[in-house]
Amino acid sequence: MFEPLYTAAEMRAAEERFPGYPETVPELMERAGKAVADHVLQSFASATRITVVCGGGNNGGDGRVAARHLEQAGREVRVVDAKAGETELGEPDLIVDALFGTGFSGEPREDAARLIDAVNAFGVAVVAVDVPSGVDASTGEVAGAAVDADAVVTFHGEKVGLAVAPGAFLARGPSEVADIGLEPVPTRHARVAGKEILSLVPRRSERDNKYTAGSVLVVGGSRGMSGAAALAARAAFRADAGYVAIAAPVESIPVLETLVLEAVKRPLEDVLEAAGRARALALGPGLGRADEQRALVRRLLEETDLPAVVDADALFGLEPFSRSAPTVLTPHSGELARLLGVDAAWVDAHRLEALDRAVQRFGCVVLLKGWGTLVGAPGHGALVCQGWPTLATAGTGDVLTGIVAAFLSKGMDARLAAAAAATAHTWAARATQLEDGLIASDVIEALPGVLRGPL
Repeated sequence: MFEPLYTAAEMRAAEERFPGYPETVPELMERAGKAVADHVLQSFASATRITVVCGGGNNGGDGRVAARHLEQAGREVRVVDAKAGETELGEPDLIVDALFGTGFSGEPREDAARLIDAVNAFGVAVVAVDVPSGVDASTGEVAGAAVDADAVVTFHGEKVGLAVAPGAFLARGPSEVADIGLEPVPTRHARVAGKEILSLVPRRSERDNKYTAGSVLVVGGSRGMSGAAALAARAAFRADAGYVAIAAPVESIPVLETLVLEAVKRPLEDVLEAAGRARALALGPGLGRADEQRALVRRLLEETDLPAVVDADALFGLEPFSRSAPTVLTPHSGELARLLGVDAAWVDAHRLEALDRAVQRFGCVVLLKGWGTLVGAPGHGALVCQGWPTLATAGTGDVLTGIVAAFLSKGMDARLAAAAAATAHTWAARATQLEDGLIASDVIEALPGVLRGPL
């Protein structure tokens, strides 16, 4: 269900537990280098001329071992010693990047940056050793030049920087995790693997009625934005909520009556009364950003004890609040930037740090949308959820809000509900089999099959 993601410090801890460490480092290096060579020989069998770019640290040592094994296998191998100032890459069919390893952080020096740029410009496949050089293995941050790798052979366990953007964008092919004989150690962060987390979503029993199966109140749907509330409500139903109501401005109700037949509609001024039948709130889809709506969001957060997911307009101008009920914020990078008082570009470049800041500021679960959706919670590291490119379309955020609300209404832990919702969202998009032209409603209709399908 959860696969560990290692930081540089956690990898050092695992290495230090290896029998005989540090005298046995050459043994670990031999295993690592051979794993790289084996991957090249199996996955890039047609490559006969191989350049291995080596730095001065252990990563470079792994590269030199790989070069020896490749040469023994009959390949023509050139080793470029970056520490010695060598830069000539030759005429390879493939390049092995062993310049920087898990201990790297910050921006490469100018000479290293030029070498990285040369590797990227060469136009042949690149296999990175442990992580693409220039990527911070502990955060996924990329401060300067970084290798754009076609494949990565990483050791013992996947690194955070391979799963969290922007580093994840530079590990474009599937990562091979090579066993080099280390024992597992606890990790702060983890990847949500496959669909198994969906088994945690409570299923209906013969004892349930429509309310106990999950009752959701969607608050939003202002004029011109009624579609957002409708998508959230429909998604909540398809995520197996038994009862969904929408509290919206009076002028929007006739439109909502045609968009979501199954949902009960209530005027926005009756929202507190409507909350009496709810087991979870979905605040924000198409709500509007005026002072009146912002005050309503705060009132609902502070005067109800219902689990709540806060998205879209409900995030606008949101200040820290006081509540004990489970709460999930679901911003994209622009919304989180406003909450933190930074630029969206900074959030995109520092996703883990931005997530941590948001969790500390609001004291609740935060789901940061984007490729490799991140779920953070007080006292926990990040859960990294798989993304899917076709979800980058209007309305899918409202769909996610509805799914989170449905899972909260069933009594799920907020952190797990958020991660399960992101997983269902992704797998529903995949299940449509639409590579182009996917719309949010397609994702909604695929949800039941994903939730009931084989895990």
